[in-house]
Amino acid sequence: MNALEVKTTKRTEIVDITEKVEGLLKGSGIALIYTPHTTASVILNEAESGLLEDILKALEKIVPKNASYRHNEIDNNAEAHIKASLLGNSVLIPFENGKLQLGTWQRVLFLEFDGPRTRKVFVRVL
Repeated sequence: MNALEVKTTKRTEIVDITEKVEGLLKGSGIALIYTPHTTASVILNEAESGLLEDILKALEKIVPKNASYRHNEIDNNAEAHIKASLLGNSVLIPFENGKLQLGTWQRVLFLEFDGPRTRKVFVRVL
């Protein structure tokens, strides 16, 4: 299994990790891309800057930071856990000749909800 490091600089942000993932691939198969963090997610979507802002804004409306969450009494990051739970922490993508078989606009995106931090993303070739 290969590991990528993703350094985030903001509390919430989206980082396109597509090239980093493809840099680990050889041949053909299926790539499992997974983050072991409970306040981060990995998804597929378009990496257009306006859309990325829209995704974060929509998640903030669904799960606002300043709501009354019981977990905030411990870590003050309950909304980060909830957002990550809604989106999930992994994707499976077929690849051929070291290239992910993505749709025209699809990218592999890492979503940070409790940064800034240094995170891990694991890539397992199946």
